[in-house]
Amino acid sequence: MSEFYIGVMSGTSLDAIDVVLCEISDVQCKLICSHEFAFDKKLKSEILHTLSNNITLRDIGILDHKLGKLFAKSVNAFIKSKKLNPKNIKAIGLHGQTLWHEPNTSHPFSMQLGDANIVNVQTGINVVADFRRKDIALGGEGAPFTPAYHKFIFDNLEKKTVVLNIGGMANITILGEKLTGYDTGCGNVLMDLWASEHLHKPYDKNGVWAKKGEINELLLQEMLKEPYFAKKLPKSTGRELFNKDWLLKHLCKFPILKPEDVQATLLELTAISIKNEILKTDAEMVIVCGGGTRNKCLINRLKEELKGIEVIASDELGIKSDFLEAMAFAWLAYKRIHKEVVELSGVTGASRDVILGALYE
Repeated sequence: MSEFYIGVMSGTSLDAIDVVLCEISDVQCKLICSHEFAFDKKLKSEILHTLSNNITLRDIGILDHKLGKLFAKSVNAFIKSKKLNPKNIKAIGLHGQTLWHEPNTSHPFSMQLGDANIVNVQTGINVVADFRRKDIALGGEGAPFTPAYHKFIFDNLEKKTVVLNIGGMANITILGEKLTGYDTGCGNVLMDLWASEHLHKPYDKNGVWAKKGEINELLLQEMLKEPYFAKKLPKSTGRELFNKDWLLKHLCKFPILKPEDVQATLLELTAISIKNEILKTDAEMVIVCGGGTRNKCLINRLKEELKGIEVIASDELGIKSDFLEAMAFAWLAYKRIHKEVVELSGVTGASRDVILGALYE
């Protein structure tokens, strides 16, 4: 018997809040409708300030409250515009906004903000949130989580398949008898940061600006020396590593580069770091999803580097690439409501598979 779930996702790019309605059963997760809500610009600025400055507990509390209200507002606007009946929706799967992800210290944690109590109260719908910390409590990375969902929807394909998600960070899922997945490194985050500073736009649409520049091979090779790229599995990353300070540390050695040349090199960094990981697999096909799918220049570079491997967007298989992550958290909410274990220990390194998420009724 199928049920209806809402999934809410806002990624490290801070570009939008994706909201989906899915009809889910044991054998399918069907997208019914979706919408992308622009992220509040002032709140985005506050989050970015928080990530790079000393802040107080009060700052964290206020951000948590503001994000909770923003998520609730987005869900209610979605319900109204799609003329949905909240009583027919079993639960909302709320990822929350990642503020910091640090699973490899003596005190590992992953912090997602957006008070689920506010979302629960203001929508009147059950909410499942806090997906990552149980996995970390069991010694896992707490990320990435989408590989379990990729397996659910793509495991019947005949070709040996890798699923590539390009958001702020990039991650791959290697489908097979043993499920494997991990963050390859930066996705859009550094390109978006550089475009914001020099174009005063949230991103470089279609990679047009990057295409005008020339790749600086010396800078590229310096950035590819980042220890994360050589780190053994399991592994995950975020803005706590790939951020403005990281970029400036490398750029200070190349003070006379044109801004468009830096952008071209950052695009190449994303393409090559992804390519290096995919070529370690026996993939015959790569399914691409996430916001990076829309960057034509990036996708073309990947196709050039992955000759002999079919590269397609998930849209070609009937699954909207922009909303796949939000669908994943609707599905994870379904798994939590039905008290079903999510098979992720092989991805995250947790000591065992476990039921994930906290339920706010």
